[in-house]
Amino acid sequence: LMDVRGLSPAQLNFKADSTRWSVAQCVEHIALAEAALTMAYQQALNSAADPSKRDSIKYSDQQIIHFLTDRSRKFQAPEMLKPVGSFGSFQASLDSFVARRNRNIEFIKTTQADLRDHCSSFPGVGMVDDYQVVLFMVSHSKRHTLQLEEVKANPNFPKN
Repeated sequence: LMDVRGLSPAQLNFKADSTRWSVAQCVEHIALAEAALTMAYQQALNSAADPSKRDSIKYSDQQIIHFLTDRSRKFQAPEMLKPVGSFGSFQASLDSFVARRNRNIEFIKTTQADLRDHCSSFPGVGMVDDYQVVLFMVSHSKRHTLQLEEVKANPNFPKN
């Protein structure tokens, strides 16, 4: 969050080239993904705990974190997570992310559910438990924080 505070509209909307996202687009994407990942773990929690599904999990926690935070590998965002001005403004995107992230943190701190015993199939990854969905959420945010830092490090990034 500190990476985006105080940036001007020119800085928020700067793109290194037509194939790259701006800082504002990165933040919107993170906010959209936070909502989608929250729904994913909540849906799994709505079904009965089933520890037997854990045998189907292919990736370790560390593999998920590495896979998502490795910026040398590029991915195409699914249509529903592409930044298209969904929130109406940069500030609304940021506010949505912060509010949802704060609710997620509070839920994780207080839940009595065993996140390891609630599993679901995840696109491109296969079976994951809800703990891994939370790791996915945090690692995904880290990935795009690194991306927006790359945008800000571009020599053509506006000074103000």
